[in-house]
Amino acid sequence: MPQTSKIINLWIIIGITILNAVGMTIVLPLFPFLLEKYVPAKDVALVMSALVSVFAVSTFFAAPVFGALSDRYGRKPILIVSLLGSVVGYILLGVGGALWILFLGRIIDGLTAGNQSALFAYITDSTEPEERGKWFGYLGGAIGIGFMIGPAIGGLFGSESITLPFFITAGITMVSTLCIAQFVPESLPVEKRTTHLTLQNFNTFSHFKDVFSLKEARALLVMGAFFYIGLNIWQFNASIFFKDVFLWGPSYIGGVFVLVGICDILSRVVLLPQLLKKWSEHTIGIVGLCGLFIGLGLIFLSSYIPSMYLIIAAVAFIVLGEGLFDPSYNARLSMSVDDTMQGQLQGTNQSLQALYHVIVPLGAAAIYTYSHGAVFAVAAVLMVGGLVLFAKLKTKNA
Repeated sequence: MPQTSKIINLWIIIGITILNAVGMTIVLPLFPFLLEKYVPAKDVALVMSALVSVFAVSTFFAAPVFGALSDRYGRKPILIVSLLGSVVGYILLGVGGALWILFLGRIIDGLTAGNQSALFAYITDSTEPEERGKWFGYLGGAIGIGFMIGPAIGGLFGSESITLPFFITAGITMVSTLCIAQFVPESLPVEKRTTHLTLQNFNTFSHFKDVFSLKEARALLVMGAFFYIGLNIWQFNASIFFKDVFLWGPSYIGGVFVLVGICDILSRVVLLPQLLKKWSEHTIGIVGLCGLFIGLGLIFLSSYIPSMYLIIAAVAFIVLGEGLFDPSYNARLSMSVDDTMQGQLQGTNQSLQALYHVIVPLGAAAIYTYSHGAVFAVAAVLMVGGLVLFAKLKTKNA
């Protein structure tokens, strides 16, 4: 495929990613209000946690399978099936009528959650190794743009009807599906696909065994656990920390997350491509982890010295650090296996992240109850562990 066509296809994927992120985040602010139709107010938080967990558990089991299937049949059909599953899930949430229907919608969406691994594999198929960090950065920036737009749209339409945004999201996701079917060519050539399919391909744990048997992939995934768990601690606890320690309301907390979105886009779309011209991805990854450690340390400090300036600095360091490390990490991870295992690798990575989404809130909540600041100290220590492991990895040129 000519280079110009590849670049056009990559930008189409970036555009579709923005649509997907807008659609997904439209409904995020509305779950508590939707659940009030089905359970007493005192049970909303518990049921919402259960909905998040059932989606994450479903994704944990399904993502490696879909990743492996994309290695066999190509990225495009897996993207289409995954997005159609999301369409069905959102429609069920909108239709509702009973609590079990809401859970069914989340289970279907989770069991077909192969879109992220297929998108990352598509970028890998379509780029040279030295270009991947930049394009993974653009992909993350596209998600950041969607995360800024989606909640605003959800709040606007949700004030008219609590179920309308779920149908709008289903419509946006369906448009994304049609765009992929019509405009996006397959990225994985037949000669680079795995050649057979057995029952083992549907065994989630066999994919873990295959990927973890590879030394470099195993080292990167173990290192990635330190990063993702530390990052999830920040993401899951930030809002309640600002509420409890700084006594901020929704407007102030919303302002913080606008800052998060701006910093995320700046780091991935503007700063990262410029740094890649001067530094290696390995060096940029180390800088990103250092930024994360400093930012989390400042959040911990703010629990003793409540200062808005500390929070602004902390958010900037955390989000800029994440924006520099995450694409560099994913680019390095993509080079740890050959072309025939990209989907399987990305599916395993997505599955592990789903597992962290189940475990981290429970562990972090226990620590937070003991000390509001200590949970961010734990996250900072995890980043130091990740930094040590990442720094010890040999560069590809070594």
